[in-house]
Amino acid sequence: MPTEIILLTGDVEGPHLAAVLMAHNPTVHVNHVDGADSLRAALDLAGGAAANAGCRLIAFCTGVVVPPDVLAALPGPAYNFHPGPPTYPGSRAAGFALYEGATRFGATLHVMERRVDEGAIIDVDWFDLPANVKLRHDELEVMAYQRCIGLFQKYAAHLAADDAPLPHSAETWSGIKRTKADAAALREPPRDASEQEIRRRFRAFGG
Repeated sequence: MPTEIILLTGDVEGPHLAAVLMAHNPTVHVNHVDGADSLRAALDLAGGAAANAGCRLIAFCTGVVVPPDVLAALPGPAYNFHPGPPTYPGSRAAGFALYEGATRFGATLHVMERRVDEGAIIDVDWFDLPANVKLRHDELEVMAYQRCIGLFQKYAAHLAADDAPLPHSAETWSGIKRTKADAAALREPPRDASEQEIRRRFRAFGG
């Protein structure tokens, strides 16, 4: 049974997700961190996995990239809740899905590896995008966030109270991994862009 969970997420989510975990394991210590520096400080990096026995890392809808030495210092798999499906790894998943006219979206729970959004997939909560409704990127982000909450609740008992790794699914990553810079480049349309293209980019990435 884990004795400590490092929870890498925002300040809004942290207390609520910690309460969910502690409901399944009242003795676990949940250490909420929100950045790379506080994440490093939460572990004995020099001591390696043996020095961090009983510790588990969970990342939830965060833009923080977990450094390789942090992953190497953990005694078992670290898990990430990604607000997008395997077809949209990387940053701004919702925006790229809308820009490319995707008809399905989702949220992904996966093992963290040295490279972002490449670890084995535990589960995906897929959903169809509503037909004939032009969602904005922020609306789709909320829908994906809600699916991440659902996945967290589904696996919270195991993550909080079971040392065993979560079983892998048959799902695999398949999309192009995008960055924040890729999204920023599309946010600014060229001067000769049509009105349709400008609207398409604004809907996907905002102004």
